[in-house]
Amino acid sequence: MVGLPSEAIERALESVAFDESGLICGIAQQVDTGEVLMVAWLNRDALRETLESGRVCYYSRSRKKLWRKGETSGQVQRLVEARLDCDGDAVLLLVDQSGVACHTGRRSCFFRSFDENGLKIISEPEVSPEQLYGASGH
Repeated sequence: MVGLPSEAIERALESVAFDESGLICGIAQQVDTGEVLMVAWLNRDALRETLESGRVCYYSRSRKKLWRKGETSGQVQRLVEARLDCDGDAVLLLVDQSGVACHTGRRSCFFRSFDENGLKIISEPEVSPEQLYGASGH
């Protein structure tokens, strides 16, 4: 998917319904297993960079800057395919995830299941957050 022509990317971006903050919801899904890994936000620049480079880039709402997945943890997402939903307000990112996707050290950010007692942990960390990010966290 790397190397889409700039003109094609710019034409495609015109179909994206970014919200009032200039963001679109991105859903990262492991391409070969279908596992949903995480949800994060992309602005126009992040989506453009993702489509151009083939390495997934998000927009950090808390830090107010681009966030290249894996830049501090090494847990990179390589884009295989990007799909825009019917309303143009969500993008499905089919990725090849290197390592874990969640800042908690789990493969997926969806590690809690609702049950009769509230929430149940359904997967344990594969690596500690300290190993991923050092003592400072993510």
